[in-house]
Amino acid sequence: MSAVTNSFENVKAVILSCHKDSSSREKVNFYNSWAENYDQDVAVLDYRAPSLAAKNISSHFVGDREAAVVLDVACGTGLVAKQLKSYGFAHFVGIDGSEAMLELARESGFYQDLKQCLLGEDHLPVQCGLFDVVVIVGALSVGQVPVDVVKELCKCTKPGGYVCMTTRGNRDNVEYKAALECELKQMEEEGLWTCVEVAEVEDWERAVSEQEDGYISGAVYIYKKLQL
Repeated sequence: MSAVTNSFENVKAVILSCHKDSSSREKVNFYNSWAENYDQDVAVLDYRAPSLAAKNISSHFVGDREAAVVLDVACGTGLVAKQLKSYGFAHFVGIDGSEAMLELARESGFYQDLKQCLLGEDHLPVQCGLFDVVVIVGALSVGQVPVDVVKELCKCTKPGGYVCMTTRGNRDNVEYKAALECELKQMEEEGLWTCVEVAEVEDWERAVSEQEDGYISGAVYIYKKLQL
């Protein structure tokens, strides 16, 4: 990894190139090429989603953290697992579409198991009802994965377990965020889970689009799977 921190303008160009219309395979190739610089680039963006998600999970989880099994979906290099480990969680299974990201997650030493899966195209390669916590940070946004992925997240969670999801609140993501919230509410009405907390956050990360300045907003959703 380069020791030189990238400039904000360079990172911005990288992010915008990712958000262009492209196939799933092209997006995976993009993340494979970005993996080496990913951690330092998102640090330049002041990307707070992993720490915010971990904090919210920690504030609601009441079980044995060392024994809890966490499914980290779209785990990337392991930023979420790193944060959750600081709150006492110890057992992580990671899923990502990018082999290069998974390799860095493997090197982090946080995960007991790692699996490759193209979200939205492949079913999650894990057992249903197994996980105490399921978390997806960063992938639920326009141009990334479809909102109906959240149904699979719920299926993977133990009854009484928690699902934590994040999305951005910037202009480009307004329609996606509304569709996501509609899906979450529909699943609640179907008796699959109950909403524990929705945290709207103003300073989510630095804005990269030409139409926005300063920081964009984002949201953390915590749902608890109902005992059937």
